[in-house]
Amino acid sequence: MADSQTLEVQEKKEAAPRGAEQTKPARYFVPVTDIYETDQALVVVMEMPGVDRKDIDIRVEEDVLRVEGRIDHAKYDGMEPLYAEYSVGPFARSFALSHMIDQQRIDAAFTDGVLTLNLHKVQKAAPRRIEIG
Repeated sequence: MADSQTLEVQEKKEAAPRGAEQTKPARYFVPVTDIYETDQALVVVMEMPGVDRKDIDIRVEEDVLRVEGRIDHAKYDGMEPLYAEYSVGPFARSFALSHMIDQQRIDAAFTDGVLTLNLHKVQKAAPRRIEIG
């Protein structure tokens, strides 16, 4: 039986800057992420509160899966929160993909600020017996 886990508010962590130099200063935050495995895929679940579907960019380049979610700061103009547990800002996360992931069969869904990625596993050839003719 699995250990019970306590749900706790997570601190919003700042992502390390990527290799490319930026022309304007920007802070990126690491989205809270869970990864679990099924027989067919790895499933990656990321929380991206405040991000709209149109502002998410998911790319695979050189065996690296990159996810970015941008925030429309105009939504927050003039707001003075009485209490806030996280800073408003864009999200960024990247993952190195193994040879066991079929990079052509990655799909995504986004609902209520939660991004779910299905990283399907490579289909292995089924074992078979070869008859001598």
